Amino acid sequence: MFDRSSPLRAAGHDAAVCTAEGFRSLVVGAGVDYVHMGNEMLDLVQSEMPRMGGVSDALRLVSRMSAAMRSALLDHWQAACEFRPSLLVYHPKMLGGLHIAERLQVPAVASLPLPFLTPTRAFPIPFIAHWPFGGSANKLSYQFNRFTAVAYGGMINSFRRKTLGLSAMNRWSDYLRFPDGRPVPVLYGFSPHVVPIPDDYPARMSPATGSSMSPRHGIRRLSLWTSSRPGKPRYTSGSAAWDLASMPGGGVRSWPALSRRPDSAPSSRPAGAVSKLARCPTVCMSSNRSRTPGFPQTVGVVHHGGAGTTAAGLLAARPTLVCPALGDQGFWAQRVHDLGVGPAPLPVGRLSVDELADRLMILGREASYRRRAWAISEELWLEDGVTNAAGILEQMSSTNAW
Repeated sequence: MFDRSSPLRAAGHDAAVCTAEGFRSLVVGAGVDYVHMGNEMLDLVQSEMPRMGGVSDALRLVSRMSAAMRSALLDHWQAACEFRPSLLVYHPKMLGGLHIAERLQVPAVASLPLPFLTPTRAFPIPFIAHWPFGGSANKLSYQFNRFTAVAYGGMINSFRRKTLGLSAMNRWSDYLRFPDGRPVPVLYGFSPHVVPIPDDYPARMSPATGSSMSPRHGIRRLSLWTSSRPGKPRYTSGSAAWDLASMPGGGVRSWPALSRRPDSAPSSRPAGAVSKLARCPTVCMSSNRSRTPGFPQTVGVVHHGGAGTTAAGLLAARPTLVCPALGDQGFWAQRVHDLGVGPAPLPVGRLSVDELADRLMILGREASYRRRAWAISEELWLEDGVTNAAGILEQMSSTNAW
């Protein structure tokens, strides 16, 4: 497997990832050291969320998630004590990241594959990307990031006082700033060919590394040539199947019939959908872990619009239909359409057999989608996001001191 830590190791650094135990094999397989975090949150997301049936289930899940978050904070601190980092790179969902860095007196960098933390006039915060306010209103929408301090301030302050021995912070504090008011640097793992960098982004504080999914292997031409052969199936990811089949109001009771595995027993389809579906290529399901190898073997991809799934589809030069359900999925859905790689998004709330069949037909016959997908893939394969990120982190570690 490609060693994604090689740029850091080549520069004389050690790297370790603290994430759920369920991902240990992926981390170790990528040549990176692993430090422990429990599976409580992962289990809730994978096992409990798909079974939610109403408000009472949601309330119980919120309570269990709060307990999982408190447990994760302790795991993060234990991991930091074990590894003793000289630089801490954290996802904003790691609520203790900035505070652990403060306690250890080491530089901290927030990182995620989504332009979520840096206010801009170019577009609103991606969670509400379908409401383009424009100008100053777009920029104001990023105040949503203060929700973390308001919603979890009590938990975070308890962690600061009881575990880290730090003073409490104001519940209205901006958790994207150091105690002295300096903004926390942000490392964005997306490509500027997919999301152009807004003119009002502070270049030093919010660099985009380029795609972190393209190891620039020598098999590129063979892989993309193979994927261009006719007769290949559409693809939909496992998490998309949960989004599309489980969200209320989606009108998708027949989705399992559309997306059954090729080796499964035939299932009945609604009579009114047979004629349209008969003209569509097969739709196959696969798990998230196999999505990247599977994409080059398809003529198109259909997914929920997660950041990683979107990047994998674009890297594989696949025309794409996005069916967003929640969160930042609408943002990536619109980016795919604006890039000319696929038809207009089909939100889960409007999903039906007829609508899906129509979009699949468009996805398969529109040659411009294939041309644009190939052109964007060419750009992504020229990027080396991992090496770029390593260089940026080295620079930040020398200038971002407490």
